[in-house]
Amino acid sequence: MLGLGIVALAGRALYLQVQQDDFLRKEGEIRYNRVIPLKAKRGVITDREGNTLARSAQAASIWVNAKEAAGLVTLEQFRQLSDLLKVPETELRARFASKDREFVYLKRRINPELAKTILDLKVPGVYQQPEYVRLYPAHEMMAHIVGFTDNDEKGQEGIERARNSLLAGQDGRWKVIRDRRGYVVEDVGTKVLPKDGETVTLSIDSDIQYWAYHELVAGVAAAKAKAGGVVVLDAHTGEILALANLPTYNPNNRSKIDPSRMRNRVLTDQFEPGSMMKPLSIATALDAGIVQPTTLIPTSGSTQIGGRTITDTHNYGSLTVEGVVQKSSNIGTATIALRMPAETLWSLFDRVGLGKVPGTGFPGEARGKLRSPKTWQTVEQATMSYGYGLSVSLMQIARAYMVFANNGAIRPVSILKLDAPGPATQVLKPQTAQQVLKMLEMVTQPGGTAQLAQVVGYRVGGKTGTAYKVSGRGYDKSKYVASFVGVAPISNPRIIVAVMIDEPDPTRHYGGQVAAPVFSKIVSDIMRKMKVPHDAPVQTTVIPGFDEPEAETGL
Repeated sequence: MLGLGIVALAGRALYLQVQQDDFLRKEGEIRYNRVIPLKAKRGVITDREGNTLARSAQAASIWVNAKEAAGLVTLEQFRQLSDLLKVPETELRARFASKDREFVYLKRRINPELAKTILDLKVPGVYQQPEYVRLYPAHEMMAHIVGFTDNDEKGQEGIERARNSLLAGQDGRWKVIRDRRGYVVEDVGTKVLPKDGETVTLSIDSDIQYWAYHELVAGVAAAKAKAGGVVVLDAHTGEILALANLPTYNPNNRSKIDPSRMRNRVLTDQFEPGSMMKPLSIATALDAGIVQPTTLIPTSGSTQIGGRTITDTHNYGSLTVEGVVQKSSNIGTATIALRMPAETLWSLFDRVGLGKVPGTGFPGEARGKLRSPKTWQTVEQATMSYGYGLSVSLMQIARAYMVFANNGAIRPVSILKLDAPGPATQVLKPQTAQQVLKMLEMVTQPGGTAQLAQVVGYRVGGKTGTAYKVSGRGYDKSKYVASFVGVAPISNPRIIVAVMIDEPDPTRHYGGQVAAPVFSKIVSDIMRKMKVPHDAPVQTTVIPGFDEPEAETGL
């Protein structure tokens, strides 16, 4: 019997070592050979001056091999783990009860010092895994710019998503043999080191962003509005110096983010621009030689076009083309627009980027709505000239005004800091741009609709917009979008600032009342930072007032 047993064992050994050799080796490798991922550190996001907007810090995740820990954890150890991890004891027990699982997270991304304290408890089957946690020093102020990542550091919104491939880098790997407790006992392969992510430098200026955000907060509160947005562009390069939205959120608390607060309204929200379109329409006619700045345009309290009634706030009689812009006359603008073919008006709108994605690279950019001129009826040509019947984003309207600040040329907008400006496209004659720039300044002077946009010591210009909000197939005449887009300083334009206030208090809802003051305060701070010389005598600056409400758009 002993001899038969020895023969049987020898036969079994021979079978396993010869017939089952490949199978057993494979199963052994599965249990002990491991390829350890070496996590790349995600790249840093900075503003144009190198200030950190997003960075990754060392953290640790605690996990358990539930199969290994089965039946070995004491009641006291469960209590200690619960206290340190801030996880209910019942939830911990449930994770430890997964006896067929060899990897279960207990808590992700905790302080490395806390992780060491937990490992010192010597709880069977409990280990740590080094990771990184993403931090956003600017909190709510930069939320819609930088965005945030998920638990695996994959970009979900903003620049984190738009430049994810650059920021993520490439993970490395290390092939090793581990013992049953997970400790590395042998290096069996070449270690491929991780390649950390690249630094992404934005065009944003943190100081300008701070002023834009805080003045927007004050402006939305003063107007008792639902939401708002601000964008600041470099007038010559197209770089985005600031981009602020309300409501906002804190990207450091990703588990508590309300999705409704994540909308980058400056880029995604479409609205009818209202009277902000009038300078573009007037510029088209000036450039085509159809009118001159001093050409008289007959206006009255109302006029009929295509069976629709178009009105102004006052009966201005006859106005020069300059006066049409200053008084924001719907009738005057429509009259001028109907003196040229629809294709001519559409062509300028198209060349300044309306109806096209701005191309910042942010997810969810709105294209807006600009129909083909072949479909325009006469009344639609008239109303589009003053901002009704098309839709834009705040970014699109800010970029469009670059033609006035840049001698008729327009460049692509960029959220990344540029070494050199992008290619310029000449849209208007330089003389036309200068003529309209003068009209924009008149809008902020006595008799204009945006006197509250004035900045002490500086000549500024811009255009207000007040439009009913679209509701279904018509307009809700109790809800408004108030806006203002302007250029500063007029003598040598450096910046373009666009402000949108969504659903201000109906009793005080004009763009000149609620959006222009936000522009004024932001520009004042920026001029000081840029050390721009005064181009207006401080002692003779007109004290801002408000006595010329603009005509609301919408029929």
